[in-house]
Amino acid sequence: MNRFLSKDFLSGLMFIGFGLLALYFGQKLALGTPVRMGPGYVPRMLSLILLGLGVIICIVALVTTPEPVEKPQWKPITLVTIGVVCFALLFERAGLLPALVVLILIASLANDEFKLVEVIGNMVVLAALCTLVFKVGLGMNISIIRGVW
Repeated sequence: MNRFLSKDFLSGLMFIGFGLLALYFGQKLALGTPVRMGPGYVPRMLSLILLGLGVIICIVALVTTPEPVEKPQWKPITLVTIGVVCFALLFERAGLLPALVVLILIASLANDEFKLVEVIGNMVVLAALCTLVFKVGLGMNISIIRGVW
Protein backbone atom coordinates (compact mmCIF):
# COMPACT_ATOMS: atom_id res chain seq x y z
CA MET A 1 0.00 0.00 0.00
CA ASN A 2 1.15 3.51 -0.73
CA ARG A 3 2.35 5.30 2.43
CA PHE A 4 0.98 8.58 1.09
CA LEU A 5 -2.57 7.22 1.19
CA SER A 6 -2.50 6.11 4.83
CA LYS A 7 -4.90 7.51 7.43
CA ASP A 8 -2.13 9.16 9.43
CA PHE A 9 -0.45 10.82 6.46
CA LEU A 10 -3.73 12.21 5.15
CA SER A 11 -4.73 13.50 8.60
CA GLY A 12 -1.31 15.14 8.92
CA LEU A 13 -1.90 16.85 5.58
CA MET A 14 -5.29 18.01 6.83
CA PHE A 15 -3.66 19.55 9.94
CA ILE A 16 -1.08 21.28 7.73
CA GLY A 17 -3.86 22.57 5.46
CA PHE A 18 -5.88 23.99 8.36
CA GLY A 19 -2.75 25.55 9.84
CA LEU A 20 -1.87 27.22 6.55
CA LEU A 21 -5.45 28.38 6.07
CA ALA A 22 -5.50 29.92 9.56
CA LEU A 23 -2.16 31.64 8.92
CA TYR A 24 -3.47 33.04 5.67
CA PHE A 25 -6.69 34.45 7.15
CA GLY A 26 -4.93 35.78 10.26
CA GLN A 27 -2.02 37.44 8.48
CA LYS A 28 -3.50 40.95 8.75
CA LEU A 29 -4.00 40.72 12.52
CA ALA A 30 -1.38 42.50 14.61
CA LEU A 31 0.97 40.03 16.26
CA GLY A 32 2.27 42.09 19.18
CA THR A 33 4.81 40.68 21.63
CA PRO A 34 4.57 37.92 24.22
CA VAL A 35 4.14 40.61 26.88
CA ARG A 36 1.62 42.72 24.92
CA MET A 37 -0.18 40.23 22.74
CA GLY A 38 -2.07 41.57 19.76
CA PRO A 39 -5.25 40.05 18.33
CA GLY A 40 -3.21 37.83 15.99
CA TYR A 41 -0.82 36.38 18.56
CA VAL A 42 -2.83 33.40 19.82
CA PRO A 43 -4.30 32.48 16.40
CA ARG A 44 -0.82 32.57 14.84
CA MET A 45 0.71 30.45 17.61
CA LEU A 46 -2.13 27.92 17.37
CA SER A 47 -1.68 27.82 13.59
CA LEU A 48 2.02 27.15 13.99
CA ILE A 49 1.33 24.41 16.55
CA LEU A 50 -1.18 22.87 14.13
CA LEU A 51 1.39 23.02 11.33
CA GLY A 52 4.03 21.44 13.55
CA LEU A 53 1.72 18.63 14.63
CA GLY A 54 0.78 18.00 11.01
CA VAL A 55 4.42 17.72 9.97
CA ILE A 56 5.18 15.35 12.88
CA ILE A 57 2.16 13.19 12.05
CA CYS A 58 3.18 13.02 8.37
CA ILE A 59 6.76 12.03 9.25
CA VAL A 60 5.58 9.34 11.68
CA ALA A 61 3.16 8.05 9.04
CA LEU A 62 5.99 7.70 6.54
CA VAL A 63 8.20 5.62 8.85
CA THR A 64 5.52 3.34 10.36
CA THR A 65 3.33 0.65 8.89
CA PRO A 66 0.50 2.34 7.00
CA GLU A 67 -3.14 1.83 7.91
CA PRO A 68 -5.33 1.97 4.81
CA VAL A 69 -8.12 4.50 4.40
CA GLU A 70 -11.58 2.93 4.42
CA LYS A 71 -14.44 3.86 2.16
CA PRO A 72 -16.43 6.78 3.56
CA GLN A 73 -19.56 5.79 5.43
CA TRP A 74 -22.07 8.24 4.05
CA LYS A 75 -24.98 7.54 6.41
CA PRO A 76 -23.21 8.81 9.58
CA ILE A 77 -21.60 11.72 7.75
CA THR A 78 -24.91 12.83 6.28
CA LEU A 79 -27.04 12.38 9.39
CA VAL A 80 -24.59 14.11 11.74
CA THR A 81 -24.29 17.02 9.30
CA ILE A 82 -28.09 17.28 9.01
CA GLY A 83 -28.33 17.17 12.82
CA VAL A 84 -25.86 20.04 13.22
CA VAL A 85 -27.68 22.12 10.58
CA CYS A 86 -31.03 21.48 12.30
CA PHE A 87 -29.49 22.47 15.65
CA ALA A 88 -28.23 25.73 14.16
CA LEU A 89 -31.61 26.51 12.61
CA LEU A 90 -33.61 25.63 15.73
CA PHE A 91 -31.37 27.16 18.40
CA GLU A 92 -32.52 30.76 17.88
CA ARG A 93 -36.14 29.89 17.08
CA ALA A 94 -36.94 27.21 19.67
CA GLY A 95 -34.19 27.40 22.29
CA LEU A 96 -31.38 25.15 23.49
CA LEU A 97 -33.35 22.11 24.63
CA PRO A 98 -35.49 21.53 21.52
CA ALA A 99 -32.47 22.09 19.27
CA LEU A 100 -30.39 19.69 21.37
CA VAL A 101 -33.11 17.03 21.33
CA VAL A 102 -33.37 17.21 17.53
CA LEU A 103 -29.58 17.08 17.15
CA ILE A 104 -29.23 14.02 19.40
CA LEU A 105 -32.14 12.21 17.74
CA ILE A 106 -30.92 12.76 14.17
CA ALA A 107 -27.27 12.03 15.00
CA SER A 108 -28.29 8.87 16.88
CA LEU A 109 -29.99 7.56 13.75
CA ALA A 110 -26.51 7.37 12.18
CA ASN A 111 -25.67 4.40 14.41
CA ASP A 112 -26.79 0.96 13.29
CA GLU A 113 -27.54 0.02 16.92
CA PHE A 114 -30.21 2.68 17.54
CA LYS A 115 -31.99 2.13 20.88
CA LEU A 116 -34.67 4.66 21.81
CA VAL A 117 -34.19 4.22 25.57
CA GLU A 118 -30.46 5.01 25.30
CA VAL A 119 -31.15 8.00 23.06
CA ILE A 120 -33.69 9.41 25.54
CA GLY A 121 -31.14 8.90 28.34
CA ASN A 122 -28.55 10.79 26.28
CA MET A 123 -31.03 13.59 25.69
CA VAL A 124 -31.80 13.97 29.39
CA VAL A 125 -28.17 13.87 30.51
CA LEU A 126 -26.89 16.20 27.78
CA ALA A 127 -29.78 18.63 28.24
CA ALA A 128 -29.08 18.85 31.97
CA LEU A 129 -25.34 19.17 31.39
CA CYS A 130 -25.71 21.89 28.75
CA THR A 131 -28.15 23.80 30.93
CA LEU A 132 -25.80 23.62 33.90
CA VAL A 133 -22.70 24.58 31.93
CA PHE A 134 -24.04 27.31 29.67
CA LYS A 135 -26.93 28.85 31.60
CA VAL A 136 -25.89 28.36 35.22
CA GLY A 137 -22.11 27.98 35.11
CA LEU A 138 -21.21 30.49 32.40
CA GLY A 139 -24.29 32.67 32.88
CA MET A 140 -24.90 32.90 29.13
CA ASN A 141 -28.02 34.69 28.00
CA ILE A 142 -29.50 31.83 25.99
CA SER A 143 -33.06 30.68 26.12
CA ILE A 144 -33.51 27.09 27.21
CA ILE A 145 -36.98 26.84 25.66
CA ARG A 146 -38.03 29.89 23.64
CA GLY A 147 -40.80 31.80 25.36
CA VAL A 148 -40.72 29.66 28.53
CA TRP A 149 -37.30 30.05 30.17
